[in-house]
Amino acid sequence: EPSPHLPAPEDVEIYSFNFHSLLRWSPVPVETGSVLYTVHYKTGAFPVWNEMNCTRIPQTQCGFPLEIQKRRWTIFLRVRAELGQVTSGWVHTGPFVAERDTTLGPPKVKRVNASSDSLFLSVTPPFTPEPGDVFQYRVFYWENTTSTTEKKEEAHKTLFQIGKLKESTLYCFSVQVEFEGAFGDLLGERSAPECHRTAIS
Repeated sequence: EPSPHLPAPEDVEIYSFNFHSLLRWSPVPVETGSVLYTVHYKTGAFPVWNEMNCTRIPQTQCGFPLEIQKRRWTIFLRVRAELGQVTSGWVHTGPFVAERDTTLGPPKVKRVNASSDSLFLSVTPPFTPEPGDVFQYRVFYWENTTSTTEKKEEAHKTLFQIGKLKESTLYCFSVQVEFEGAFGDLLGERSAPECHRTAIS
């Protein structure tokens, strides 16, 4: 029976980045003793609450176990506070689907080669792809002068050519990935700008 004297956790949210997901919440303040937390999960397909490797833990976060790290599953979570024999009420999350709700980081720029009129970039996705994953990359680039007029190139390949550039000129670029998932497209964060000079012909 939940106790009205032990408050339930607040600020309960699922944090998910590049398909690595965890539940986190604010600590429950008590005057004496140390509060522990228990987290359960259930899926849209099998709506029975299960333990989640986070039973009576002191931490205020709990990573998803391997068995529910499925990108298209609908996951529900709940967490409660426990102090001795006393428990708070459960706090429930809304439905979470990683392929719809995760945040994608920027792609990694592995290599940049310069010619007199082009920059050639080699990029990799921000997470390890699964078979059948489709990505589109966007490269934003600009001449490193006072003007910040951006141009954009898009491609499904991980090898890019930014062409028609001036020779011996410093250009900056930033890359973003769009993941084409079952629940629509996920647009990732842009990479930090990187600058390279074209060669002299």
